[in-house]
Amino acid sequence: MPDRDPARRLRRNRQLATGLLALMTMLFLAARSQEQRHPWLAFVAAFAEAAMVGALADWFAVTALFRHPLGLPIPHTAIIPRNKDRIGANIADFLEHNFITHEVLRSELAQVDFAGAAARWLAQEQNSRAVAERLAGTVPLLLRMVEDRDAGEFVRKAMSSALRDVKLAPVAANILSVLVAGRQHVRMLQRVLGIVARTLDENRDYLRQKVHEHSPRWMPRAIDDKFFERLMNGLQSILDDLGDEDSEWRARFQLALDELIEQLAHSPEYEQKLRGWLATGLAHPVFRDYVRDVWEDIRERLHGEATDPASRITAHVQRALAAFGRTLMEDEAARERLNGWLRGFTADAVVERRGLIVAVVQRVIDKWDAQTISEKVELYLGSDLQFIRINGTLVGGIVGLLLYCVSLPLTR
Repeated sequence: MPDRDPARRLRRNRQLATGLLALMTMLFLAARSQEQRHPWLAFVAAFAEAAMVGALADWFAVTALFRHPLGLPIPHTAIIPRNKDRIGANIADFLEHNFITHEVLRSELAQVDFAGAAARWLAQEQNSRAVAERLAGTVPLLLRMVEDRDAGEFVRKAMSSALRDVKLAPVAANILSVLVAGRQHVRMLQRVLGIVARTLDENRDYLRQKVHEHSPRWMPRAIDDKFFERLMNGLQSILDDLGDEDSEWRARFQLALDELIEQLAHSPEYEQKLRGWLATGLAHPVFRDYVRDVWEDIRERLHGEATDPASRITAHVQRALAAFGRTLMEDEAARERLNGWLRGFTADAVVERRGLIVAVVQRVIDKWDAQTISEKVELYLGSDLQFIRINGTLVGGIVGLLLYCVSLPLTR
C-alpha cells in the first residue's frame, strides 16, 4: 500500500538516495585500497567512482531547485525561492488556459450524471424528508421578514401593475355581455329583488319609526302610517314590476343595461372612471385593513404549519420531492435534458469566473514567502525527485564502467 504521508515518503526516499551515495563512496574507497592485490576491483572502482559523480551531480541539481547547496550562494541555485512570483503567475496561467476551459470541463462533466444522482438521492424517504424539513424551516424566517404594511403595499402595487395595461371598461363590457347572453343578469336581478324585498319586510317597524321621526310634529300619526303604507306599497309594486319580464320597469332596466354595455365598450370616459374607482379602492384604508387581516391570518396559519412536527407543508413538500425523484429516475429523456443544462451551466459559470479562480491561486502563492513555497513544492515533488539522484547514481556507475572498459585497449 503506498505511503500517503508526503513528508515521510520524502524523508525515506532522500535517505535511500543519500545512503546509495554513501555506499558508492565506501565501495570506491574499498576497491581502490585493494586494487593492487585484486586487479579486477578496478572495474568496481570505476563503477563506484562514476556512480559517485552522477549521484553528486544529481544531488546538486535537485538541491539547487529548492535552496543553495551547502548554503553557498552559487549562481542559478535556489531556483524556486528566487522565482516565486513568476512561478505563481505561470501556474495561474497554466490552470487558466489548460484546465479551466470549455473543452476540458465539458469533457469531464459529460460523464457526470447530476440528475440521476439527485433523483436517486431524493427518492429515498429520509433524504426527501430532510430537504422538506429544511424548506419548511425557512418559512418562519421569511414570514418575519415581511411586515404587515409591506404585504398590503405589495398587493396594491401588484394589482395596479397587473391591471396597468388592461382596458377595464371593455373587460367589464364583455363580462356583462356574457351575463346577458346567458340570462344570468335576470337571475342576479331576481336575487337582488328578493333580498331587497325581504330586507324591507324584516325592517318595517324600523322604517315606520324613521318616517315618524322625520315627519312634522303637527302631522297626525294616522297620516304618517298611511304615507308609510303607500310608500311601502309603491316600493313593492316597483319590485314586482322589475320581476315581471313584460313590465315597463324591466324594459327600462334592460335598456339601461344595454346602454351601459355600449358605453363601457366604446367610451373613454367610463375607462377613466373605472380606473379612478380602482385607484381609490386600492388606496382606501378599508382595503389596506382587509389585506392586513388576510395576511395576518395567512401568516399565522403558515407559521403554525411550519413549526408543527407533523406539518402538512412538510408532508406535501416531501411527497412532491420524492415523486419528482422517482419520475426523474424513470424519464431518461428528462434526465438527459437536465444533465445537459447543468453541465452547460456549470462549465459556463466556471469558465466565466476562471479569472477569479486563478487570481485566488496567484494571491495565495504571492502571500507565501520563499521558504514556504520551497518547502511545499519539495514536500510534494521532492520525493519523486530523489529518484533522479538514485537513477543518476546507477546510470553514472554503468556509464563509468563502460567508459573504463572502452579505455582499457587504448591505454595498453
